[in-house]
Amino acid sequence: MPRTLKTADWFDPDGLPIKIERREPQEEFGYHAHEFSEIVVITGGRAMHVVGRDSWPLLAGDVFVIGGPQAHNYEQMESLQLVNILFQPARLNLELLDLPTLPGYHALFKLEPAWRKRHRFKSRLHLPPKELGILLGLIDALQAELDTRAPGFHFLGTTLFMQIVGYLSRCYSQTQNPDSRALLRLGEAISHLESHFQEPANLEELAATARMSKRSFLRAFQAATGSSPIAFLIKLRLNRAARLLREGSAEITEIAFDVGFNDSNYFTRQFRTMFGVSPRVYRNVQRAG
Repeated sequence: MPRTLKTADWFDPDGLPIKIERREPQEEFGYHAHEFSEIVVITGGRAMHVVGRDSWPLLAGDVFVIGGPQAHNYEQMESLQLVNILFQPARLNLELLDLPTLPGYHALFKLEPAWRKRHRFKSRLHLPPKELGILLGLIDALQAELDTRAPGFHFLGTTLFMQIVGYLSRCYSQTQNPDSRALLRLGEAISHLESHFQEPANLEELAATARMSKRSFLRAFQAATGSSPIAFLIKLRLNRAARLLREGSAEITEIAFDVGFNDSNYFTRQFRTMFGVSPRVYRNVQRAG
């Protein structure tokens, strides 16, 4: 049974849910899982990355994301060096702006971890020396903020972390690795939904974007996101509506139409299902808070 690394043991008590752990070299650690996520950057040496009964080779330049519950270990290490960027997605509460329009964001942070076993880790991100050097410079800047914790470090630390996420997403979007390109095509379909959430979903067009048959696309989308494209689209619309309710003063019916619903009653039912209250109550609670 793998041990689980606890959040309270790895993050500072001042509330910033980001931490850097350098392992130079990585020592025997044992099979483990986390209550948090991490970006792993291999900076030197080699090893086998073990997840369950599967194992894959690691080399300098490899970058991948580990979700909290996924138990793993490093074996057959030969001068393995790595940097772990620990983070808590739920506590970061980030405004992603147009980041979800990058297929590489979906591919690296959502699709590759879910498809790792199927692709035998061949769809991972691998950075050549120049790009790896740029990434390590960003990590050094983040490390400096985390070390000094000067006034404003919470803001600057979060900003630098998002710069790393954005840079890696761009790198993945530009990869020529055939296995990675397959994930990017699915990422493009997700990005299309993110960018055109107000429009009706055309499953045939989405499948064509992913270079898949409709049946294969629906199966792959469900496996990658945990929902159907229609359910995914409804969630996007509802999250956008929630933001408009918090920040704007438009009428609820107007918001429903603005985010892509053509029936305000249906919008209200879906909103209540997702948030537990009606749009009107949600707005009143948010304003009162």
